[in-house]
Amino acid sequence: MLGWVITCHDEHAQQMADQLAVRFGPLAQCQVVNFWRGLSCNMLSRMLCDAQHQVDSGDGVIFLTDISGAAPYRAAALLSHKHENCEVISGISLPLLEMMYPLREMTDSSGFRDTIVARGAPDVSSLWHQQQKNPPFVLLHGLEKY
Repeated sequence: MLGWVITCHDEHAQQMADQLAVRFGPLAQCQVVNFWRGLSCNMLSRMLCDAQHQVDSGDGVIFLTDISGAAPYRAAALLSHKHENCEVISGISLPLLEMMYPLREMTDSSGFRDTIVARGAPDVSSLWHQQQKNPPFVLLHGLEKY
C-alpha cells in the first residue's frame, strides 16, 4: 500500500485527514504535517522526513500538498529525491483524495501520480510533471575546443 503524507498550510491537512477518516475509518499508513505560520522550513523538513519514514512500507510514498512551489511542496520535493517510489502532488482537495483513497492499494507510485493528475486537472500537478516541462540543466563537457 502506498503511504500518504498530507501536508498543507495551517490546519487544512488535518481537516482533510479527519474527513477521510470519517468516510473510510482509521487511515493506515497516513500522516499529517500542518505547516503553521512561523514554523521554520528546517523543522517542516524534519517533520516531513519523520512522516515519510512512518508511512513507508516499501511500496512508495505520496506527498500530497496544497500549493505548488510553496514550502510544503518544496520540502517534500527535496525529500522525494532521496527515496525511490516517492511522488509529490500539488493542488489537492478533499473530493479528489476521497476519489483516490481506494487506489492506494491497487497501483504503484507512478501510476497513482498519473491518475491523480489526470483526475484533478487542471488544478493538480506533480513534481514529475513539472520536471518534464522544465528538464534539469545538463552541462555538456568537451563539445567545444578553445
